[in-house]
Amino acid sequence: MDFDFSEDQQALRDAVRRFVDKDYSFERRVQIARAGGFDRAVWDGLAGLGLTALAVPEAHGGLGFGAVEAMVVMEELGRGLVMEPIAQGALIAPAMLAHAPDELQTAWLPRIAGGGALVVLAHQEAKARYRLNQVATRVVDGKLTGVKSLVPAGDVADAFIVPARVAGNDDAPHGVALYLVERSAPGVHTRAYSLYDGSRAAEVHFDNTPAQLIVGADQGLMLLELAADIGIAAQAAEAVGVMEKYLALTVEYLNTRKQFGVAIASFQALRHRTADVKMQLELARSMSYYATLRLGDLPAVRRRALSQAKVQLGQAMRFVGQQCTQLHGGIGVTDEYAGSHYFKRLTVMEMQWGDTLHHLGEVSARMQDTAGVFA
Repeated sequence: MDFDFSEDQQALRDAVRRFVDKDYSFERRVQIARAGGFDRAVWDGLAGLGLTALAVPEAHGGLGFGAVEAMVVMEELGRGLVMEPIAQGALIAPAMLAHAPDELQTAWLPRIAGGGALVVLAHQEAKARYRLNQVATRVVDGKLTGVKSLVPAGDVADAFIVPARVAGNDDAPHGVALYLVERSAPGVHTRAYSLYDGSRAAEVHFDNTPAQLIVGADQGLMLLELAADIGIAAQAAEAVGVMEKYLALTVEYLNTRKQFGVAIASFQALRHRTADVKMQLELARSMSYYATLRLGDLPAVRRRALSQAKVQLGQAMRFVGQQCTQLHGGIGVTDEYAGSHYFKRLTVMEMQWGDTLHHLGEVSARMQDTAGVFA
């Protein structure tokens, strides 16, 4: 199988890498994190690069690119620890709104493509424990009531895509519909905070808030599962970029730091540990490719594949983060050093979209569902 990237994909990678190197230095990232973890100027810069139009159909002013281009972009954003929610606003939201009524698509997709609107998925709830079908938010007569947690950039987003249970479907396994809610709508209240890695999130409260239907309860859970899988694939690619850069920082440090008059990179034990880190990185890269290429499969096959990818990525992120930090010694945990921020980002990502233990359970549960497909 040919895993080489096309000239257009390589040009896209180079453009994003130049943006990260020029406009998103470590010093600027620190300033953004201290200011709350989101910078509208950076978002506008990403939009100017065309990234907010990445997955929006051409009919709505977008580029209409596919999953491989998204993977390339997320790898490069991972290298720079870019905190602005491109995966949420430019990949997940357009994929979900593509199933919305025509008037919603016309109203929002061109604005998303141009960077004028940030729409994020608000699906996590305190008692759900990563289970997408556990939704306490309710909708009655087109009005939402509930609380969503850890919403990316929730206090600055322009609108939310919100899963909610329709009245009368409280116990139905597929009784979840999806709604679009504007942040300026009556009854919306947000409370912002920073995550461990410096990125911005918020608690979002809906109190009898008007909402517009995207898809009904017959399709809502399936579309929500697709959104989660797109998020996992995007995060896998981002994690590869984060780990690749952290390994490069570690190798540079090992070649610079001296003990007994020689660079510690010459110590055999440290070289073996570095080789183990490189092996985990390449395993993660392979599973990132696998996750991206499986996004178009049947739902049962796709869900199993993405859980498998998340398990491997979770193990790799933990191993690479811990080993690279230990190889640095004390400097590896100081806030002034870039490496510690890569470690924090890997730690947070391992917990997002379901942690490793959750997806181990998901893989086991889906073995029987897909047995006939692979027979």
